[in-house]
Amino acid sequence: MKIARFRQKGLKYIIPVETLGEANSDGWRITARCAWGRRDAMKTIRECNNRFELDLDTLIWTRGAAFPLSMLSERLKCPRCGSRRVVLLIGVPLNPIAKRIAEG
Repeated sequence: MKIARFRQKGLKYIIPVETLGEANSDGWRITARCAWGRRDAMKTIRECNNRFELDLDTLIWTRGAAFPLSMLSERLKCPRCGSRRVVLLIGVPLNPIAKRIAEG
């Protein structure tokens, strides 16, 4: 279980976020980065520095709102080099609780 921790005016908020639907409702932004390195075994290869922001609405449409975030990086592939070594960078908004209250 992944837990996001937030601090605001001395208070701590702990919000469990496990699925794509929860991340989308809290306004998270997810960027994928290719992690293809400089070396593969004994040979030197060119490094791929491709980054792309994921559209959460499209991911929810194709994978479902209950798809776990922990499995997302295993299902992605770099569109430039075709590598399956992808790292997720998660951008958490400053005040996700206010957004959740305003929507709900």
